[in-house]
Amino acid sequence: MHTLFALEDLRGLKVGQIDGELCLRLDKHKGLEYISMFDMLSAWYEQEEKYRNGEITKEEYDQWRYNYPKYDTYSRRAKVPSQEISDLFTK
Repeated sequence: MHTLFALEDLRGLKVGQIDGELCLRLDKHKGLEYISMFDMLSAWYEQEEKYRNGEITKEEYDQWRYNYPKYDTYSRRAKVPSQEISDLFTK
């Protein structure tokens, strides 16, 4: 739970409800933190979906998870500027 609390503070992760079910969501107002988390979660979803659809084995899925981001091939990933550069742009 403390990891989730830290992600709430640092990355804008929020707990909510959709159709009466608890869910985790990202806060779009967090800017670069939102984009970074969105890309990481999208990469995870892509690999989980491949596993669920039988495109990769459990071992391949675990290899990806345990070595993330080494084997990440998510195509939308882009380099995010450092916090220092981001701060310069916002000034």
